[in-house]
Amino acid sequence: MSTHSTHAPTVTSYADAPARQVTAGATTFAYRELGPVGGIPVVFFGHLAANLDNWDPRIVDPIAQTRHVFTFDQPGVGASTGMVPPTLEQSADDAYRFITALGYDTIDIFSFSMGGMIAQDLVIRHPELVRKLVLAGTGPRGGKDIDKVVSTAYWDIVRGQLTRSDPKEFLFFNRDPAGKAAGKAYVKRLAERTTDRDTPTRVSAFRRQLKAIQRYGRSAPSDLSTITQPTLIANGDNDRMVPSVLSEDLHTRIANSELVIYPNSGHGGIFQFHEQFAPVAARFLAL
Repeated sequence: MSTHSTHAPTVTSYADAPARQVTAGATTFAYRELGPVGGIPVVFFGHLAANLDNWDPRIVDPIAQTRHVFTFDQPGVGASTGMVPPTLEQSADDAYRFITALGYDTIDIFSFSMGGMIAQDLVIRHPELVRKLVLAGTGPRGGKDIDKVVSTAYWDIVRGQLTRSDPKEFLFFNRDPAGKAAGKAYVKRLAERTTDRDTPTRVSAFRRQLKAIQRYGRSAPSDLSTITQPTLIANGDNDRMVPSVLSEDLHTRIANSELVIYPNSGHGGIFQFHEQFAPVAARFLAL
């Protein structure tokens, strides 16, 4: 049962979602909410270095047509206070603090990349909390080559600087004509919100998150057979950050899962193919 306030907005456009704060322990979490209030909310778990402005509105908005949606900044990221913890298990604990501070004991999760790693840890620790789970562009604890994300990320940041482009164009999308166009369109969509933008993520927070992902990649695997929730797994077929084969690995190990792989696309396949994916995700998450 939620104790969340009933004055929440009915806005269904992420570009217009009000910025809010909630304090849990020593941390003040920055978050946004949108969509009709009531029922089980969908909480979005973001990628490496992502603040609130890094969610693609073409993914968020279709889900917010029928669902109460929350996005949030992890401690030490964006406008949330505190410091990025050294492990993703601790990030899962932070997410749990945020969710319970809002007054919820049942949620759905939409996660992408690092957010999907945190979401897996959260579901394993608190299985009763999560009803349905979306894992996009992510992989399991101890997954092959996840620890190589560090070198990939730094290399593509340099490429972005050299070409005066957003590094996500390199990290998330293939460098063929379709991928380049999709990357530019995605970055443009992230700029649709023009007021009340989030605080940029600090380089120190990015580095701490990278180290946490590296630790996750080098850890002993989790027992994913304990995840019994309906799970939607999605990726592009050429993910350079979290290898696409790891999405298939998740699908094999999570019994009640379905897998969607988009052709000729990378880590950001769900953003490149948002017109196809958003309806699939919205149907999957339907109450």
